[in-house]
Amino acid sequence: MTVRVQTEDFDVGAEIAALRRANPKIGAVASFVGVVRDVNAGDAVAGMTLEHYPGMTEKSIEEIVAQARVRWSIYDALVIHRVGTLKPADQIVLVIVTSSHRGDAFAACEFIMDYLKTRAPFWKKEKTSAGARWVDARVTDDLAAERWRLKG
Repeated sequence: MTVRVQTEDFDVGAEIAALRRANPKIGAVASFVGVVRDVNAGDAVAGMTLEHYPGMTEKSIEEIVAQARVRWSIYDALVIHRVGTLKPADQIVLVIVTSSHRGDAFAACEFIMDYLKTRAPFWKKEKTSAGARWVDARVTDDLAAERWRLKG
């Protein structure tokens, strides 16, 4: 498992290739890339600033990945989350999960992303024409994470 919180952008293809080279048994790779949207809640987004609590954030993400490992048979997981100032269309987050079968890889990837949105300590501030505003988790994000709790 690898967790990185960084200001630099990432290369999705290079990250997937590195994981695939590390384990010839991999039969499935599932990934998700989140990007800064240029519109949120009806307002044009000119930029976003993401803050975190170093050490605490990485530990929280590692715990989320550990939960995924208990639930599904996966070989490895990589989570890269960017912090700092980003502009529309910039990549924010990358989640990659490897497994022997696609079902486990897809489910674990989705679980990790749902929990990142609701449980990882990041603070997001959007800059819009109406001013800056802090962004809270959406009700739909909470519902997505809650379904995993209900599944056990």
